[in-house]
Amino acid sequence: MKKIFLLLLTAFLFIGCSKDEDTIYDFIGTWAGTYEGTEKGDWNIVVATDGKVTGTMHSDQTTENYNISGYLSESGELNATIGSPADGEFKGTLTREDKKGSGSWTNAVPTPVRTGTWKGEKTSK
Repeated sequence: MKKIFLLLLTAFLFIGCSKDEDTIYDFIGTWAGTYEGTEKGDWNIVVATDGKVTGTMHSDQTTENYNISGYLSESGELNATIGSPADGEFKGTLTREDKKGSGSWTNAVPTPVRTGTWKGEKTSK
């Protein structure tokens, strides 16, 4: 009886630990980095347990702070807006394995429209 129990327990552990199960858990925490393009600066976001993303972009040129808000999928796809109301986009991908992220951004306020890329990494849980 004991052997059957151990065999079943082992089988359930292997089934329960499948790598196919993507969850938001690995992304929860603070992420930060830099952005560049027609403007440059730094950014930071916090990923919550429900996938909600909040943060800021800080411009080196204008010393302005722009709000970032949006959502992260369980696979790491980030879809967020810049400004309130939304004046631009902050999109990209965060990775589980190396805890890094990259993507693109656009911001229409103030004019003219500014665009570029961003990169960063997870800084804390």
